Amino acid sequence: MKIITANVNGIRAATKKGFWQWFADEDCDLLCLQELKAHLHQLPDESLCEGYHRYYHFAEKPGYSGVALYSRCKADAVYVGLGSIDPDHDWRRFDAEGRFVMADFAQLSVISVYFPSGSSSPERQAFKMVFLEQFLPLLKRLKDEGRELLICGDINIAHNNIDIKNWRSNRKNSGFLPEERGWFDQFLACGFVDLLRQRYPQREQYSWWSNRGQARANNVGWRIDYHLATPKIAKNILEVNVFTDAWFSDHAPVIATLKC
Repeated sequence: MKIITANVNGIRAATKKGFWQWFADEDCDLLCLQELKAHLHQLPDESLCEGYHRYYHFAEKPGYSGVALYSRCKADAVYVGLGSIDPDHDWRRFDAEGRFVMADFAQLSVISVYFPSGSSSPERQAFKMVFLEQFLPLLKRLKDEGRELLICGDINIAHNNIDIKNWRSNRKNSGFLPEERGWFDQFLACGFVDLLRQRYPQREQYSWWSNRGQARANNVGWRIDYHLATPKIAKNILEVNVFTDAWFSDHAPVIATLKC
């Protein structure tokens, strides 16, 4: 089973750069996308992803955020927005930004998620921290209920020094703050597994590069795009790699292959 996660930074722009031709060649089973920056009527021709069931969570604001999940198998149930799976909690300010879609396949729940970024302002950083604080208990609850989870997306956190090229100079920057990294520690302590890091404990592998300067050419990057899973899923990992032979976005697709 092959699962791809990719922040496309605008699905229309990625389409013009050949994303769907590459996707067809990859022959994957599940595709999780973040930052669609489009609504339904603006999506590419459906023939480009023929044979896949498609589930979306669009942002209310035009040209902003949005996530998608494409699956060869029809899902048993689909949850669009955090409020659809946790109606007793007020998720409206997060759901307005189109950040979460989950599809159930028997006991497996696959999530495409786009965590907020806090780099633009202190207010957005505070927004991000509230999201982190409230999202973890929900994931833990699903796990404790017996769901096997595969969480795919742009987490907007580089967890450890190995996950960011210039870690010393970024210790006070959003995405590598101690409190964000501490949240990731808590997440893993709840029993979740970072699939790439499990497969390659010492590999310096990035998934996002700034458009400024020569960051991509010099491989000055951050690893902020992840496959995260419950242990039963994680023990079936065969391979995880980041595709950098072509560029569709400032992020690179991350590909995981699992034993079914």
